[in-house]
Amino acid sequence: MNIIEMLKSLWQSTGFVQGTWQNYVMILVSFVLFYLAIARKFEPLLLLPIAFGMLMVNIPGAADVLFFKGYGSGAAHTLEESESATGGLFYYLYQGVDKVIYPPLIFLGIGAMTDFGPLIANPKSLLIGAGAQLGIFITFFGAILLGFKGAQAASIAIIGGADGPTAIYLNQQLSQMFDGALASGDKVGELLPAIAIAAYSYMALIPAIQPPIMKLLTTKKERAIRMEQLRPVSKKEKIIFPIVVVCLVAIILPQALPLVGCLMLGNLLKESTVTERLAKTASNELINIVTIILGLMVGAKAIGPTFLKPQTLGIIALGLIAFSLGTVGGILVAKIMNVLSGGKINPLIGSAGVSAVPMAARVSQKEGQKYDPDNYLLMHAMGPNVAGVIGSAVAAGVLLAIPW
Repeated sequence: MNIIEMLKSLWQSTGFVQGTWQNYVMILVSFVLFYLAIARKFEPLLLLPIAFGMLMVNIPGAADVLFFKGYGSGAAHTLEESESATGGLFYYLYQGVDKVIYPPLIFLGIGAMTDFGPLIANPKSLLIGAGAQLGIFITFFGAILLGFKGAQAASIAIIGGADGPTAIYLNQQLSQMFDGALASGDKVGELLPAIAIAAYSYMALIPAIQPPIMKLLTTKKERAIRMEQLRPVSKKEKIIFPIVVVCLVAIILPQALPLVGCLMLGNLLKESTVTERLAKTASNELINIVTIILGLMVGAKAIGPTFLKPQTLGIIALGLIAFSLGTVGGILVAKIMNVLSGGKINPLIGSAGVSAVPMAARVSQKEGQKYDPDNYLLMHAMGPNVAGVIGSAVAAGVLLAIPW
């Protein structure tokens, strides 16, 4: 090989030749996510790994190295279809998503960080958490009207729960159940990149999305309502609660057990006080490691040529509708409860009924203090917030139980 041929071969191996305009658009999108995560501090623990994974995989030619040859162009969707016999780093890390391992582990860590005391002290918060699932079921019918198949529509609608791990869990479970009998274009698993990006993005953008809806649906008088202090919850109640929840879910809706079970195990590790080391590991090292890997994998699935499609934009739009309607549902239930209680419940806590813990509860607190600086709604909002975590997992179980 002479020098000219060597230089030509080198040139053809560079990203300048291999890249498409879609790759460069997604690189720009990753820069926007970097800005939101670093400069605006919008949930950097989520957005930063997602943005970095998106950047890495869209560098022309990188997807073929990180996954396997032919993956970046969409020519090969599985390792068996590729000319390469060996998968890259991301191919093996992605098995935790494909085999639905990471979402339950995330729930284990969330459980170890969560205090269910506000929910136990005010069980009526469950109604707000249930009301916040409104967006899931309305968006499901909207997706059906737009031409998505039943299982695809269910997978899109779960974005309304504002819970990225649950969205991934449901998508992959439905994919394993139905994709084998479906033609390309109707497969549920093909929607995962758009669904995951939408779910995690809207979780991160809660401080920007929810306040306008809260102001639209509540009055200044309602926003300034001070709520009575919650009763103290005993250690015995906190220990019994996760055990009872697991038993009820196992009997009524076993499809939700992997998520709810891990959530309650993490919480029991924390509340029992006899497994302090395990609780600390679950709430720190374990969830941090899984969050990094899961974020990278979510971003790494957003490859320009396969991600930038009209269908993707439709999913992202439906996801925003689902999330907004979930916020609306929680607020409306809280307003009804306020009327029935004689004006004792601040409807702002209804927005916390979505599953994003503790982001949504913090937004309720922040909005309430704009109208009364001495009003503390955080603990009241945490009840609906943790109810929303359970509610989104149960909603996923319901959607899994339907024979699409």
